[in-house]
Amino acid sequence: MVELQSLTDELGKCYTGVVHDILRKEGFRNFTLPSDITPLLPDQILCGPVFTIEGRVDETADGHQTLLEWTGLLSKAKSGHVWVSQPHDRTIAHMGELSSETLISKGVLGCVVDGGIRDTHFLKKQGFQAWRRFHTPRDVVGQWLPTGFDVDIIIGDVLIQPGDFLLGDLDGLVRVPKAHIAEITKKSIKAMQTENKVRTAILAGTDPQAAYLKYGKF
Repeated sequence: MVELQSLTDELGKCYTGVVHDILRKEGFRNFTLPSDITPLLPDQILCGPVFTIEGRVDETADGHQTLLEWTGLLSKAKSGHVWVSQPHDRTIAHMGELSSETLISKGVLGCVVDGGIRDTHFLKKQGFQAWRRFHTPRDVVGQWLPTGFDVDIIIGDVLIQPGDFLLGDLDGLVRVPKAHIAEITKKSIKAMQTENKVRTAILAGTDPQAAYLKYGKF
């Protein structure tokens, strides 16, 4: 857990633009989440390893069953991780006030939902970061059931596996594969140091092309 916290802290010092560029340079593909998944708290960075949830719409489900299974998901939530959900639904909310209160108390860092949320004003007051597509008052009761926890999911064209890292800021969300997190973070920090040199040169009046040719980055 200490190592995960250290990796989260280090990646959280980076910004998505530089991490994106390093991932591209290293030959990775399909690591930027859809741009219409946006943050509830735009100025709050979300960074950490993920646990994943997948589910399906089932309008024949019993209300009691849906709530039992939903609260069962909440019980499995992992401290120091990000809740990432592929609900396969664009109609109902897949995060709300009581759920976010539970996740906060369990040390969950925030959530990413390829779908909707509700109780938005409460989530804002709580400071719970939620990336989502839309808001709606409709909930999961009698409507939706989970099909998997800590399973591979796809959001947009991005495969997300349990333990991968997500970094989100004002520019969007990027996924860093768990097997490469230390390497990508180290190279991203080094790239930011180079960018600082380019920035200093530009502010000192250096021609932008000359700065690029000198430092190899722009």
